[in-house]
Amino acid sequence: MDRIWRTFFLAAVLLLFAIVRANADDGAVIDRWYSALLVADRTELSELLADDVRMKLDDIGVVQDKQEFIASIDEWQGAVAGATIRHRIEKSENGQTTVLACYDFPGNDTLMRETFTVVGGRITASTQTAVAQDCSAY
Repeated sequence: MDRIWRTFFLAAVLLLFAIVRANADDGAVIDRWYSALLVADRTELSELLADDVRMKLDDIGVVQDKQEFIASIDEWQGAVAGATIRHRIEKSENGQTTVLACYDFPGNDTLMRETFTVVGGRITASTQTAVAQDCSAY
């Protein structure tokens, strides 16, 4: 009986390490995402997105595929000039990571809640929703 409990305990520990590592890997993907987004790095953003990704912008009712999102980077590049983006992970479980992100533009700032689904190191879905018109709650 003691051997069964040790085997069960070892399996539980290994599973926990796998979950922690997956969450850490997802966190690294998210960090890369915001770094690339801040400098409008099309190559890096394209590498981070799965080919069948769906980017949902709740506040404006837009859903973009990968090509549409990458095509919008030219406009984004002008908007993000001189900005900073601060982000922190609120929770990460089952391949889905929820982030609170402060977009601090030169003329204004906005607080967003963004949810990413990450599979195999690539973003397969993203939903972005405004939380506040400033980042005081960040």
